Amino acid sequence: MPSGKTVKFILYEVLQFAALSVPIFVVMQRFASLIRGVKGQDVTAYWLVVAASIAYVTSATLLVWVPLKYLILKRRRSTSKFTQWRPTALAYIILCTLPCFAILIASSKVQVDSGHRLDHFAELPVSLVLVCLICVDITERIRPCRLLGKSDSLDPDLDMSGPVLTHLERVTTITGQLHTDEGQNGLTPGHPEARNGSSSGRWRDLSGSPDPSALSSRSSSTAYLYSSSSRPRSYSGHLGFLWRRDGRAEVFADSFMFWLDTVEMVRVAGEPSVFYSAWVFPVYILAFMSTLRLVITPSSPLLSSAGFALQDLPFFVIRVALIVVFGFVTPVLYPLKNVLVSLTFLYFTFLSRLRIFRRHSMF
Repeated sequence: MPSGKTVKFILYEVLQFAALSVPIFVVMQRFASLIRGVKGQDVTAYWLVVAASIAYVTSATLLVWVPLKYLILKRRRSTSKFTQWRPTALAYIILCTLPCFAILIASSKVQVDSGHRLDHFAELPVSLVLVCLICVDITERIRPCRLLGKSDSLDPDLDMSGPVLTHLERVTTITGQLHTDEGQNGLTPGHPEARNGSSSGRWRDLSGSPDPSALSSRSSSTAYLYSSSSRPRSYSGHLGFLWRRDGRAEVFADSFMFWLDTVEMVRVAGEPSVFYSAWVFPVYILAFMSTLRLVITPSSPLLSSAGFALQDLPFFVIRVALIVVFGFVTPVLYPLKNVLVSLTFLYFTFLSRLRIFRRHSMF
C-alpha cells in the first residue's frame, strides 16, 4: 500500500500534467476546426493540426517535462535552495501558456487575412488556459503542506492569537531617574533646595499633579515589547467555528485574486472588435508577460517590483489606449487599480526614501 506522501506526489503530478496537456489539445482542436472552415471543410488540414498537437505534447513531455521533474525529485536538497523562483512554473509557462496564446493570436490573423469571422475563441479555451495556470500555481504553493489534519508547514503563525512576547529589557523609570539626579546633587524630594529664601519650583506640589510615589507604583521596572497580531483571537462556544482559518484554503482564494487582473485583460482580447484587429497582439503579449510572475515565489521580495513592471504599468497603458480606441471595453475600475498600485509602489519604494519626504514635520 503506498504511503500518503506517495499518493499526494502522484496526485500533484497528474494534476500538473493534465494542466499542461489539456489546454493545448483544446486550443489546437478549435484551431483545427477554424483551419478546416477557412480551407473549405478540408478534413486533411484538420487532422494535420490535431496530429501536430499530439506530437508537440509528446515531445515536450519526454524532452523537457519528465527530465525536469526527475531532476527536481533526484536533487530535492539542492532545488530547495531555489527560494526566489520556481523551475516547474517557468517550464509550464514556456511549454503551455506561450503556445496557447500564440495559437490564439494566429487564429485571429488567419481569419482577418482570409476575410472570415468564424470563431473568436470566446470562452472555453481561454478560460481553460487560465484555470490550468491557476491550478499549477495552487499546486506549487500547497505542495509542502499535508492534505489531512491541521496545516503545519504553510504558515505556522496562522494559529497565533493575541500579543506575543518578542523582547524583554530593563528600563529606567521616571522615579528612578529622579532619584539618581537627587543622589548626585545631595537633594531629596522632602527637602527642596533653597535659593534666595524660596524653595525651588521643581518640587512644588501643584493641585492635581501626580505624586512621584504614585508614578513609581504605576510604572514597571521592566518593559515588555509585544508584537500585536492582526489575526483575531480564537473563540470557543457554539459559534467558534466562524473564527477558524486555514492557510491551505486561503491559498485558493489568494491565487484566484492574484490572477484576476490578467483574466480581465484576456477577456478584453476576446471582444470581437479587439480580437479581429491588430490590438489583439499587444493585449495577448502583455497578458503573457504578466504570467511570468508565476515563476517568482509568493514570499519573494521581487514579486512587488515584478507586478509593477510586468502587469500594472503596461496594463494601465494598454487599457487607456483600448478605451480611447474602442470605448469602454474594460471597466474603469481596472485602469484605476493599475494606476493606483503603480503610484503607491513608486512613492513608498523610492520617493518616501528621499530627504524631503523624511522630514518629521510632515504627517
